[in-house]
Amino acid sequence: MTTVIGPRPPSDEDEPTDDAEESALPELEDGHWMHRATEFAHTSFGSVARRLPALVREAIALAWATNRRDTVASIGLNVAAGVLTTLGLLATTGVLQQLFAAGPTPDRIRAALPALSLAAAAVTVRGALTVAAGWAQARLIPQINYAVELRLFETTTAVELAAFDDAGFAEEMDRARDRGIAEAGSIVNDTVNLVTGVVGVLATAAAITVIQPMLLPCLLAAAAPEAVTAVKLARRQHLDWLARVTRRRRMWMLAHLMADRHTAAEVRACQMREFLLAEFRRMMGLETRAELRLARAQSITRAAGLSVTGIAAFALYAVLGGLLLGGVVALAAAATALLALQSARAGLRTAVFATNSLYEDALYYQDYRSFLDRARLRVPTGGGRPVDTVDRIELDRVTFRYPDTDTPAVDQVSLTIRRGEVVALVGENGSGKTSLAKLIAGLYRPSDGAIRWNGVDTNELDLRQTAAQVAVVSQDWWRFPFTAGQNIRIGRHDRAADHPGPSVEDAARGAAAHDMISGLPFGYDTLLDREFKNGQDLSGGQWQRLVAARGLYRDAPLLICDEPSAALDARAEHALFQHLRRHPDRAVVLITHRLANVRHADQIFVLDHGRLVQQGGHEELMAQDGPYRELFQLQAAGYLAGAGEGTG
Repeated sequence: MTTVIGPRPPSDEDEPTDDAEESALPELEDGHWMHRATEFAHTSFGSVARRLPALVREAIALAWATNRRDTVASIGLNVAAGVLTTLGLLATTGVLQQLFAAGPTPDRIRAALPALSLAAAAVTVRGALTVAAGWAQARLIPQINYAVELRLFETTTAVELAAFDDAGFAEEMDRARDRGIAEAGSIVNDTVNLVTGVVGVLATAAAITVIQPMLLPCLLAAAAPEAVTAVKLARRQHLDWLARVTRRRRMWMLAHLMADRHTAAEVRACQMREFLLAEFRRMMGLETRAELRLARAQSITRAAGLSVTGIAAFALYAVLGGLLLGGVVALAAAATALLALQSARAGLRTAVFATNSLYEDALYYQDYRSFLDRARLRVPTGGGRPVDTVDRIELDRVTFRYPDTDTPAVDQVSLTIRRGEVVALVGENGSGKTSLAKLIAGLYRPSDGAIRWNGVDTNELDLRQTAAQVAVVSQDWWRFPFTAGQNIRIGRHDRAADHPGPSVEDAARGAAAHDMISGLPFGYDTLLDREFKNGQDLSGGQWQRLVAARGLYRDAPLLICDEPSAALDARAEHALFQHLRRHPDRAVVLITHRLANVRHADQIFVLDHGRLVQQGGHEELMAQDGPYRELFQLQAAGYLAGAGEGTG
C-alpha cells in the first residue's frame, strides 16, 4: 500500500532515549486512515471556522435526507431551549431585583414569587426540551449510520470485479468503510452540539443585552480565555496522538500476536513468549512516558488558561464594581451577569470542541462521498437482451489487462466452447488460465476483442441473466460462517421451490461431501465457524468439497472449475471428476495442474504467458512436440518412478 502522508517529525517533548530505543524497530507505513488526521493537524482553527457554514449545511442535508422530523426536532428543540435560557436569565434578574429592593423581607419574597415561578418554569421546560432534543438526536444517528452503510454496500456489491484489483480503488474503499461510515453520524452529532453551544452563547448574550448592553463586551472578554484554552488543549491532544500513533500500532500488533487463536500454536512452537513480552514491555514503557508528558503539558496549558481566565474574571468584577458604584448597573443585573458568564463559558466549550470534531469528521465523510461518486462509474452496464441459456461461447481475439499493468494477462485468445463439452485450460502458473476463465464467466470484461454467447456480444446481454447461467468453483473460496446446508444453498439461494434442479443432498453427493457432512454433530445444520456457539471447523479438503457442492447445486449451463481438487484426497477427487463427466448437459471449463484429470476432456487449450499456444484433444497434443506433452510426461514420470521403486 502506498504511503499516503509524509513522515511525521518527533514530538518536541520526546526524550532522546525514547527515539533511540524506538528506532531499533522497523518503520511502519502510515495507514490509509491516517491521511486525514495529518491534514487536520496542520489546519488552523481559523481555517476550520471559515469552513463551518458549508460543513453545517452538508450535515443538515444528510440528516434531512434521512429523517426530516427528527432533524427538525433535534435542532429546533435545542434552539427553543436556548430561548428559554434567555427567559430564565431575565426572570432571574427580576427575582434578584425584588430580593435586593428595600422593604421587609416577607414583602420582598412575595414580590419575587412571580419572577421566581417564571424562572422555575423556564428551567423546567428547558430541561424537558433538552431531553426531547437528545431523544430525537439519539434516534437520528442510527438511522443515518444505517442509511450510509447500506448505500456503501449497495455500491461495493455492484461494481465490476476488476475494481477490486485496482489498488487505488481498494484503498479508497477501506477509507470509506473504516472512517467514512462511522463519521457520517458524527458530523450530524457534532452539528447539533455546535448549534447547542452557539445557541447557548447567543441566548446568554441576548439576555445580557436586554438587561444592560454595556455588560456584553465585558462578558465576552471574560469568556474568551476559556475558548482559547479549549482550542489549545484539543490541538495539543490531537498532535500528540498523531506523534504516538505508530507506537500504538506496534503495541496493537504485538497484543494481537500474543492473544490470537491463529498465532497461538506457532508462538508456542517457536517459544516466542519472552521475545513478544519484552517488545511489548518496551513499547508500553515508551507509551506510558509519552502519556505522562502529555498530562504534564496539558496541565501547564490548563493552568495558564485558568490564570488568564481568572485575571479576566477579576477584571470583569472590577468593571462591575465600578459600574455598581457609579450607579450605571443595578446589583441584580451584575449578579445575573455573573450567572451568564458561567453559561457562556459552557456554551463556548461545547461550540469549540464541536467545531474541531465537525471539521475532522467531515474530512472522513468526504472520503465516503468521493468513493461513492467514483465507484458508481465502475458499475457495469449491460444491454437489455434476454439470456435464456448458453449453447456456444466464442472468444474472438480477446485481450485482458489488470489495472496499472502493461503486460496482458490474456493476449489475443480465440477459442470456442460448446455446451456438452468438457474444456480444459492447461499451463504453468501465471499463464493466464484463471484470468481467461473469469473472462469466460463474465466476471471480467475484455480490454480488447469480443466474447459472444450464441453469436451475441455479451455487452448487449442482460448482466443479471448472463450471470445466472454461470457457476464457478474457485480455488480461492471463502469460509462463510453459515451452516453446511446454507453454504451449499447459497449457490442458488433464490431458486423457487418448484424450479427443477438438484437438491442440497444431491449436490453434496456429487462432490463427495455428503458422508462428511452427515458426520458433523448436527449434519447439514452444523454451523461452520468456531467463533459461534456449537460451531465446527473443517479441513481445507472438506471445505473444498463443500465449495464444489455449492457449484453443482447452482446447476448452471456453464460450470467453471478452477483447481476444484487442489485440496482433495484421491478418492474425493476421483468422485468429483466422475460426476463432471457424467453430465454432458452443460459446458465445463476445467483448470487443474493434475493433467491425468484432463486427458478425457473434449478440448484442451494450452496457455503460455497469456497466449494460446496449443489446442486439441489429449492424444492429438501428445503426438505434438509441445508444452502439453512435456508437462504430462513430467507428471507421469513421477508416478512411474514411484511405482518402479515400490516393486524393486
